[in-house]
Amino acid sequence: MKSYIKHDPWSIIEEGFVPEYNRISESIFSIGNGMFGGRANFEEQYSGDTLQGNYVAGVYYPDKTRVGWWKNGYPEYFAKVLNAANWIGINIEFDGEALDLHTAEVSDFRRELNMKEGYLQRSFTATLPSGKSVSVITTRFNSMVRNRIGAIAYQVTPLNFSSEAKVTPYVDFDVVNADSNYDEKFWVEQSKNANPDFSYIVASTKKTDFWVATGMSFEIEGAWSSNGRSTADRDKYLEVTETGNVSEGQAFTIYKYAANISSMNFEKGMLAKECQLQVESAMSTGFDALMDEQKAAWIESWKKSDITIDGDVSSQQGIRFNIFQLNQTYTGKDERLNIGPKGFTGEKYGGSTYWDTEAYCLPFYLATSDQEVARNLVMYRYKHLGRAIENAEKLGFTNGAALYPMVTMNGEECHNEWEITFEEIHRNGAIAYAIFDYINYHGDNEYLVDYGLEVLIGISRFWAQRVQWSKAKEQYVMLGVTGPNEYENNVNNNWYTSKMALWTLNYTLEGLEQFRDNPKLATLLEKINFKGAEETEKWEHILDNMYLGYDEELGVFLQQDGFLDKELIKTDDMNPEDRPINQKWSWDRILRSCYIKQADTLQGVYLFEDEFDIETIEKNFDFYEPLTVHESSLSPCVHGILASKLGRKEKAYEMYIRTARLDLDDYNNDTEDGCHTTSMAGTWMAFAKGFAGMRVRDGELYFSPSLPDQWDGYSFKIKFRERNLKISASKTAVTIKNGSTVSLDLYVFDKKHSLAGNSEISIDMP
Repeated sequence: MKSYIKHDPWSIIEEGFVPEYNRISESIFSIGNGMFGGRANFEEQYSGDTLQGNYVAGVYYPDKTRVGWWKNGYPEYFAKVLNAANWIGINIEFDGEALDLHTAEVSDFRRELNMKEGYLQRSFTATLPSGKSVSVITTRFNSMVRNRIGAIAYQVTPLNFSSEAKVTPYVDFDVVNADSNYDEKFWVEQSKNANPDFSYIVASTKKTDFWVATGMSFEIEGAWSSNGRSTADRDKYLEVTETGNVSEGQAFTIYKYAANISSMNFEKGMLAKECQLQVESAMSTGFDALMDEQKAAWIESWKKSDITIDGDVSSQQGIRFNIFQLNQTYTGKDERLNIGPKGFTGEKYGGSTYWDTEAYCLPFYLATSDQEVARNLVMYRYKHLGRAIENAEKLGFTNGAALYPMVTMNGEECHNEWEITFEEIHRNGAIAYAIFDYINYHGDNEYLVDYGLEVLIGISRFWAQRVQWSKAKEQYVMLGVTGPNEYENNVNNNWYTSKMALWTLNYTLEGLEQFRDNPKLATLLEKINFKGAEETEKWEHILDNMYLGYDEELGVFLQQDGFLDKELIKTDDMNPEDRPINQKWSWDRILRSCYIKQADTLQGVYLFEDEFDIETIEKNFDFYEPLTVHESSLSPCVHGILASKLGRKEKAYEMYIRTARLDLDDYNNDTEDGCHTTSMAGTWMAFAKGFAGMRVRDGELYFSPSLPDQWDGYSFKIKFRERNLKISASKTAVTIKNGSTVSLDLYVFDKKHSLAGNSEISIDMP
């Protein structure tokens, strides 16, 4: 855990340059706009340790799967988001000496991510080896309004000298991925033009043939006496150099404007022209006006999704940081896009889509965005149904059975660890549950018959083939699976996986019954060659005869067969030097231990809490949470929600802080690889479903608020079925304001209240 980030309600602030923390800061201070983004690399040259990264949404490369022992069914490739052109670069020299923070003496260093207005700013004083000192203030943002545009204002003041200076903005497509096989490079130059006024490179990806144009223009204002410009280029690289004279104590500012244009959105032959049009428009608008647009866009964004916390700046900063990253990563404007686990902050995990989206991200977008945004997330999986059926066929399943991928860019499985690819099939359940979650929240019942049932039937067909009859138990069993707890592989009867399978079968049967007289359903069933009673009777038999592990003495659901054979040593009794175990122990030792990476059985208890009495929830929580090491970023939020439900205020707060500040404080010693973007939505869940007790049951909204002792109060905003609500809690009262004209019935502490349009209610806090 590292606590070098200053606590501030609206900004992420680093004071003082610590090179060994640089990669961590590059992740934390990342910026994006839904279409492209990048790590907080320096604009000027930096020869120290850095992970350079800029990423364009949807652009990926199918890198060859590398395994020691090939198994039938392995995906042919591992999809990875590609490090794209470095568009931010501005090299600066004074009398031939480069400004490089690795070789200079750095003082007064300050880096700030202004989340309220959406920009990154850095300032420092650098003394070069020659003794020349300069003061620099640089401001950068990726426009949320013009989402192909990035802009930089780079102000330099020579402090103790006058000299000739050289300013060299550049575009560099000659980049590498940190995780590439054999240091392979993935971009091929198609065209470029190094021109003093506007320069661009068009490059394409190997294999997938995505084309991206990255172009730039710049101008220098202030105390700068220009001596003219020159250009230079090499393969996949170009630069424009302007030389001039600078004076001691007199500031000059470089304004650089760049665009990233992808063939996902424009014809390949038009990329260069479109790039030029967008850069020229940005430059004519000017940096200050673009910044005003940016600020206004973020004001509107915060109106929909802000959470305020009174009395605890650490918590306040944490939740806003998570919301900020989510809003700049995914905007929902393109249904082909999804949310990678690192967003635009790094390359780890390939940048692809996981079940994280459905299980953790969807609830945030359901409550804080227009309905279309969440609908696009569930439609993303509908459009990949054909690939999910192909994935299942590769493993031997038939008759339209669908197995959604663990990792994907285009619907095709591209994860290359056998215990995940073949066995972590609970992901199917998360995708099925997301359909229910979307419909339950928005009331879009037609989605079920138009799209949802086709997905649910494919998944149910998979479950019906994946289980098998046990003569010994005289029940159906689920063998050879990996649950959410990836510290257990190839287990039998993982409770969560089996529970999700049963829930999916039941929900699918309910949908078939609900729409049995609808002509759309008849058309669908004919399309997919549905065998009617032959299939549904099998599903019903599974529902009536499925084995779910349970221990009568402990009163808990068994995570899997044999779990109680383990030596059950609580995490509090471990040697602290053994943590984190994924960095200290052999995999053999981890697999034989009782330690749980993230919520597994408790993931099911959380999802299906209404099926269990409070005593059952409490027993399972008290048994499994003390064995959980929380070494997945997805773990603390679920435990925090359950702790809130159980009235465990201190544990709920502990889990909230851990998820809210996971990256800011580098809890798991891995933030340098990129932020945990998808788990950031879990922070919102821990707040809204935990402390606010927010639930949607049968289309009705429930709240059961609680307040951590560390807080004086909180408020947050949601959009529920065209009602804009603001919920506030203090130590004495809960207030809910309906900011729309449509009335609403809701439940607070399980008591029904009617809330007229443009009115509010106030209820005493128990």
